[in-house]
Amino acid sequence: MKLATIRTAEGTTRAVRLEDDRLVDLGVPDLGTLLTDAAWQTIARDATGPAYDLVGADFATVVPNPSKVICVGHNYSNHIKEMGRELPAYPTLFPKFADTLVGANDDIVEPAETDALDWEVELVVVIGQEVRRADDSQAEAAIAGFTVMNDVSVRDWQFRTIEWTQGKIWDSSTPVGPFLVTPEELGGVRPALRVRTTVDGQVMQSDDTGTLLFDPSSWSSTSRRSSPCAPGT
Repeated sequence: MKLATIRTAEGTTRAVRLEDDRLVDLGVPDLGTLLTDAAWQTIARDATGPAYDLVGADFATVVPNPSKVICVGHNYSNHIKEMGRELPAYPTLFPKFADTLVGANDDIVEPAETDALDWEVELVVVIGQEVRRADDSQAEAAIAGFTVMNDVSVRDWQFRTIEWTQGKIWDSSTPVGPFLVTPEELGGVRPALRVRTTVDGQVMQSDDTGTLLFDPSSWSSTSRRSSPCAPGT
């Protein structure tokens, strides 16, 4: 399934399922609300609510109010080797906050304080249930699906110290979505997907999520419900 959260003309949001060229209402205001129901997959699959046109849809960020966003840096092994660095033994983690996230087609707010705004394509894992100290199978079962993110960074602030957070949490700077794609669409919870960044038609980044050093079950084992996790570079 491909699921999303859209904004309506009435100023509300709705969780929807992609069905051909339509977006079918799932009966709840957003995907974060949907994922709190243990039967969310059945609800999403069987919903027959009103439909919205796909063309012109106003996509909100996939999960509008995640409890936490944990990002994993230095995680694409090809990129680490290109930079001449050793593969890390442990993941490099940093947070983002809910007000950092925007919809896939929303404008990115460029901070007036920076001359070094940068972009990075990232795979995002959306956690659909609370897990803690989970083993691999529990962690895999907690993964609701995947989406994509532009990890826009304020590089001059990011590298002021060895801790990256101050370069990663600027308001309305991180587009996410538009769709959450459930694992069965991708062949499981360890998909090997091509990820790319293009700027004005020029390919600036291209890699394969099959080269990730720390895989999705590693991230989800310490996450809580509805928390996107971005395996960054």
